[in-house]
Amino acid sequence: MSTGETFGRTIQLFLVDGKPTGLRKATIHGWTGVVLVSSQSTFASLTSREEVDRTGVYVLTGPDPDKQGMTRVYIGSANSVRERIKQSAEEREFWETAIAVTTSDDDLSKGHAEYLEARLIELTAQAGRVTLDNGTQPDTSRRRLPEADVENMEQFLANLRIVLPVIGLDMLKPQPRAVTQTAKPVEERTTGDVQFEIRHKTGVQATAVEEDSEFIVLEGSEALSNAGYAYLASRALKDQLIQEGVLIPLSEGKLTFTKPWSFSSPSRAAGIVLDRQANGRTEWKVKGSKQTYHDWQQAQAAQQEAAE
Repeated sequence: MSTGETFGRTIQLFLVDGKPTGLRKATIHGWTGVVLVSSQSTFASLTSREEVDRTGVYVLTGPDPDKQGMTRVYIGSANSVRERIKQSAEEREFWETAIAVTTSDDDLSKGHAEYLEARLIELTAQAGRVTLDNGTQPDTSRRRLPEADVENMEQFLANLRIVLPVIGLDMLKPQPRAVTQTAKPVEERTTGDVQFEIRHKTGVQATAVEEDSEFIVLEGSEALSNAGYAYLASRALKDQLIQEGVLIPLSEGKLTFTKPWSFSSPSRAAGIVLDRQANGRTEWKVKGSKQTYHDWQQAQAAQQEAAE
């Protein structure tokens, strides 16, 4: 059921060769856009598709070779996506996934594609979730399209914002306000959010909030260092946070967060804080209480069921 401006969408994800790891085709009911996704092993299948020999945009994405745990992205456009995506793929070694975006009725012009390319680069840079491999950022104001065309392309982008996360790419998703609005006091920018905390026997203390399925550890939180545990799955990430100055030494065996940092799960966040494998669903507790994150989630689900 939809409320306000939020409404359901039907996304079709077609496995072209019947394999979940093979070439995929994503569409939205009522939208002419076509999104094709391939790995390196299925790249030839992607470029052989009829849709890819049309005007459109494309994205190459993979692990950032310079930043552990980060993703690197290259965005391009072409009259024939097939030729340009091949060329771009040959010039870049980092990519593992190729995404081609065209239309089922071939109604994108060169101007449309260049506008989409510029806006995708602009929105990706604003979101700050990935490293852009593009050397320059095109000026969207120079992509002069008729007013109606601009509106149509912005609607096209709105649909891409929906499809891209479904295929595993969050490059357009805005950062949570707890991360971006750092000029405001913590209490102001997390108004309405439940705060969670870890209070460890070592004296380490950390505070976090959850926003739009992301778990954000707030600045001033502390983390253990060199705790002596043999294995930490997020070791590379922790080393990267230290290298980038997100975590800095506080005292012997302790680090502190200089700015808020978004994690994909409470467990990943707890692992960084405690410097070991950790179940974030039990380690994090509602601030000022003994209620675990897990119990809080269960209570929220029960309230929602009762309201319905």
